[in-house]
Amino acid sequence: MSLVAIVGRPNVGKSTLFNKLVGKRLSIVDDTPGVTRDRIYGKCEWLDREFTLIDTGGIEPKADDVILAQMREQAMLAIDSADCIIFVTDMTTGVTANDTDVANMLIKSGKPVVLAVNKDDNIGAPPPEFYEFYNLGLGDPISVSAVHGHGTGDLLEAVFKNLPPDEPEDNDENTIKVAVIGKPNVGKSSLVNYLTGEERSIVSDIAGTTRDAIDSEVIRGEDKYIFIDTAGMRRKAKVTENIEHFSVLRALMAVDRADVCVVMIDATVGFTEQDSKVAGYAHDKGKACVIAINKWDAVTEKTDKTMSEFTKKLENDFSFMSYAPFVFISAKTGSRIDKMFELIKIVHEQHNRRISTGVLNDMLGYATSRVQPPSDKGKRLKIYYMTQPSSAPPTFVIFCNSKELFHYSYQRYLENQIRETFGLDKTPIKIQIRERGE
Repeated sequence: MSLVAIVGRPNVGKSTLFNKLVGKRLSIVDDTPGVTRDRIYGKCEWLDREFTLIDTGGIEPKADDVILAQMREQAMLAIDSADCIIFVTDMTTGVTANDTDVANMLIKSGKPVVLAVNKDDNIGAPPPEFYEFYNLGLGDPISVSAVHGHGTGDLLEAVFKNLPPDEPEDNDENTIKVAVIGKPNVGKSSLVNYLTGEERSIVSDIAGTTRDAIDSEVIRGEDKYIFIDTAGMRRKAKVTENIEHFSVLRALMAVDRADVCVVMIDATVGFTEQDSKVAGYAHDKGKACVIAINKWDAVTEKTDKTMSEFTKKLENDFSFMSYAPFVFISAKTGSRIDKMFELIKIVHEQHNRRISTGVLNDMLGYATSRVQPPSDKGKRLKIYYMTQPSSAPPTFVIFCNSKELFHYSYQRYLENQIRETFGLDKTPIKIQIRERGE
């Protein structure tokens, strides 16, 4: 997904424009300069094209204040990462020396820039002072009102023209996109390097070595995989280095575009709270997952029961995603990598499986006759039929006479019947309850 950064000096209305374009109040808006300090991210869509918008703190190129210097550094990171830049200026103040300095900075970056002249709140032809902004040397300025939304269509049109083409999706049915995720220093890059047979990613004991999401093609027999090595995701309190904020965003975006997530755990450390948060993001997105316990070769005190005991503990730790299978591997030696690929194929197939409505309702009839639907105060739950509108993850819609009567325990019973009958034990599934007529 393309990235578009909104930059400019303080108090020109960047956050107001950001909120208008994403359709949500994600950024704090205030007349006090410097309210926005960190980069804020939001999704924006124009002409059926979705891209990520980055709001940044105001740039004061020559400021010595520590906070302003950090804001400038944050903005520069956004500029370096962006595919296109929206440079916001202020119609009411005209071109300032800071505007000129920021414009020169953007020209040196070599990135495509769209110049937005904000606070033109009147409808009609722009005032004469609008044409002063041509002096910045960034091409035709676009008059906008972030408060009222005037000119935002023209602005997005100009941004759209400067975005690189979307990377074509690989439609080969044998291609599976696999995001390797986990907290720092669990061996994600070592795994990808082992699979590709080359040093695609820098490997170090220093947590946070990997900054970006790196795609690597891996061929296994007749199957093709795209492995995405991601930056380690730490707790927010631990993310202190500026560039790491963007690395985590890239990791989350990798999860969004992946077919399967390999959640890596360090066997020498065991399960941690951060492991559950990393896996929880993939779970919330409905992704097929394989939990890989790496560095198993480094566990020295092992018996014939060590693996089964470790597995039992992990089953309890990952009870919120009990469908995810475990595999004990060593990215260093390649131990059980074949088993990992086997599980990736299984969870991917289940994740994309479709079941016909007729077969689903045969199962439903058997399940409801075996265990009668619940009743309350003489009124019994009636289930009419079930259908599967989508896959990845498999999603089932059940139509009934009353949502209130559809107790959670009976929903879990039907979910277990679906998993058992159709072999969907290793994928997340979603069940939606609707009353007839919805």
